[in-house]
Amino acid sequence: MIEDEYFLADDIGHALRTLGAEIAGPVGDIEDATAMLHGAGVLDGAVLDVNIRTELIYPIARELRARDVPFVFTTGYDRVSIKPEFHDVPLWEKPFDIVAMAQTVAELVGHRGRHDAQPGASPPTSRNGE
Repeated sequence: MIEDEYFLADDIGHALRTLGAEIAGPVGDIEDATAMLHGAGVLDGAVLDVNIRTELIYPIARELRARDVPFVFTTGYDRVSIKPEFHDVPLWEKPFDIVAMAQTVAELVGHRGRHDAQPGASPPTSRNGE
């Protein structure tokens, strides 16, 4: 989870843990997000605040997409501010229903897990959820 608002990150983490997720993060800047992404664990999904301090999250989003890791955006801005390449990503505008957002993340991760479990696919590995 990449969110620079501490209390919001704490609430999102709680909602995701309630659904059984193990949380990587939260981190509140791009440098820490990059380090987490390149760490030893594998991520099942992510919650990305679009604007982290003064930087945009798009480089992290591109890497997650390249790894086929589902994610959602959270933002205080509307969809018009999102780069066109990410218009397909679920967007939660602040303030948002944290429980509903967490359920969306769980559904995205669950959908990916079902896809990975199809015949001919390699079995899922142990992953740290987000």
